[in-house]
Amino acid sequence: MDQKRELPCSNCGAPLRYDPGALTLTCEHCGTVNELPPDPAGPWGAASAVHELDYAKALADRLDATEIEETQTVRCPGCGAEISFDATTIAEECPFCATPLAKSATHTHRHPKPQAVLPFAIPERDARGRMGNWLSGLWFAPSGLKQYARAGRPMQGVYLPHYTYDARGEADYQGLRGDAYYVTQMVTFTEGGRTRTEPRQVRKIRWTPAAGHVRRDFDDVLVAATETLTPGGGRAEDGPRNWDLDGLKPYRTEYLAGFRAEAPTLALDQGFARARVAMDDGLTANVRADIGGDEQQISRMAARYHDITFKHVLLPAWLAAYRFRNRCYRVVINGRTGQVSGERPWSIWKIALAVLIAAAAVGAVAWITSQGR
Repeated sequence: MDQKRELPCSNCGAPLRYDPGALTLTCEHCGTVNELPPDPAGPWGAASAVHELDYAKALADRLDATEIEETQTVRCPGCGAEISFDATTIAEECPFCATPLAKSATHTHRHPKPQAVLPFAIPERDARGRMGNWLSGLWFAPSGLKQYARAGRPMQGVYLPHYTYDARGEADYQGLRGDAYYVTQMVTFTEGGRTRTEPRQVRKIRWTPAAGHVRRDFDDVLVAATETLTPGGGRAEDGPRNWDLDGLKPYRTEYLAGFRAEAPTLALDQGFARARVAMDDGLTANVRADIGGDEQQISRMAARYHDITFKHVLLPAWLAAYRFRNRCYRVVINGRTGQVSGERPWSIWKIALAVLIAAAAVGAVAWITSQGR
């Protein structure tokens, strides 16, 4: 799903937009500033906390009905994003790849509701400035793309779906512990055209069997729940990075006012399979530390995970999708840190010109050198 959330202005009823800089809801029609209400109270009167959902129950389709939502969506043929159309929308453009979309056959998209949101902190004007700086550094990008990208087209603020997983991990292992020691040996070597033999300290490893059991708790292992920006992997590190998950807020629609939120297209078990790769790496590090010594060899490690919980969280990004010569190029800006990543074309003519200039410079240096002899 890609759905734009709208809340009415208290003064004129026009749609409000969450203002990342002021932490308020601002009316784009009359300019009225609507204060962001405090977080709803929890069971003991305090602000509600972000809570985890039971992974096993979710796989068995036994989550509470209040934790599930269904939306009618159209899948973008260009990038696979799930786009939601409201009753008044006839046509729209995909914010991820700029593919024109027409309202057609929809399907029901069912997924866990978001439990948390990381609100935007970078306003659009700052994101646009960072994109401009990024474009300025693309030496070999076609000039036409730079001009088109700077034409003033608005950027899309989108909340990207992610899963976080918590688990209690443990592993039994067998392997070898390597302890270094040094022996003196006569070593023959050649230096300055002369062969010499002299004593040197040589490093050796003494291996002894090792076996044991390790435990490790994992908290908020992050996985992108869509492959729209991370094709083929779904790893969070392939898209925008450096998310400050400590800033997560309990989900509320006010943070999404004026923005879009894509729904997860990655199955929950697929997400955990990718999270488990990071968990296995963590347990491997624990095993090596438990074995000790100077080197370690692991011949067997049986990892198990218990008490698995998860959250569906929304993380902010500014998107600019541009079509240049029938191909889409995207710039993605982390909505919290302003970090820029993007795709770029290469200008063959600029590269060829640079090669010719470099060749001419080398030739000129060679000519000057020959004249000085």
